[in-house]
Amino acid sequence: MLPKSNSSQQANASFSMDDFAKALEQHDYQFQKGQVVRGKVHSYESDGAYVDIGGKSLAFVPIEEIALNPVTDLSALLPLQEEQDFLIIKEQDADGQLTLSRRQLQVKQAWDKIAELQDNNQSVNVRVSGINKGGVTVDVEGVRGFIPRSHLVERDNLQELIGQNLTASFLEVNSETNKLVLSQRQATRSASFSQLELGQLVEGQIVSIKPFGVFVEFEGTTGLLHIKQVSQNFIESLSALFQVGQPIKAMIIELDEGKGRISLSTRVLENHPGEMVENMAEVMASADSRSGRAAKKLFGRE
Repeated sequence: MLPKSNSSQQANASFSMDDFAKALEQHDYQFQKGQVVRGKVHSYESDGAYVDIGGKSLAFVPIEEIALNPVTDLSALLPLQEEQDFLIIKEQDADGQLTLSRRQLQVKQAWDKIAELQDNNQSVNVRVSGINKGGVTVDVEGVRGFIPRSHLVERDNLQELIGQNLTASFLEVNSETNKLVLSQRQATRSASFSQLELGQLVEGQIVSIKPFGVFVEFEGTTGLLHIKQVSQNFIESLSALFQVGQPIKAMIIELDEGKGRISLSTRVLENHPGEMVENMAEVMASADSRSGRAAKKLFGRE
């Protein structure tokens, strides 16, 4: 039997020695724009820093891509030999160098966090950074957001809000258009609703009288005592029965957080029809015990 030719072995050896590196270069597809990579800070330049991410060449982070805020000390943010995550924002140039961003990765992570908070209907603490004609600008996880004047609790003197921390909830979150709109009033309302329940007796004061009912302010929120819920008897004029600033007790009979509506009733506290008109003082004085009976009857509460 003839000895096996070693020509194929030579070919394989030739390929592994001569072409392996070139093959790797041709298929160096592991680094792509938009990819998150981990690298070790190698050295500094006046306009940025070089990072070793295991590529053919050191990658570069321009100084404007290092942090969300202006950089004054590179070494504080990118200590030498420390591993950090970066986002590839520009693919390899003629020299095989990638361009990285730490800032854009932070922005991406911030938007992801904001989206998660919105999905969970969570409120956030935000710092007012500035004002404009329509409201105030705020900082949320490093992202600039906006609270319209109509969604602020204090709308008269916006200048005084600068530097203050507010609790707000999300109205619109869109990372593609970089649009982030929040509401302080909605967050305040949600916090108030979480403390309320059907059948609860609340004590507040009348802040407005309308033909259809009176608005009662209590515990930082406002409820409506509709004219039909004042008494079992017909009420001809609410202004003849109530006045602004008058203290009043009433029971919560409806809660609609989506519409921001709290419906109140004193009708359910009456022992007989018309008692609110005939002897309101007595109804208010014994409202606590009356509300217990009414809540049990209406909602099965003790």
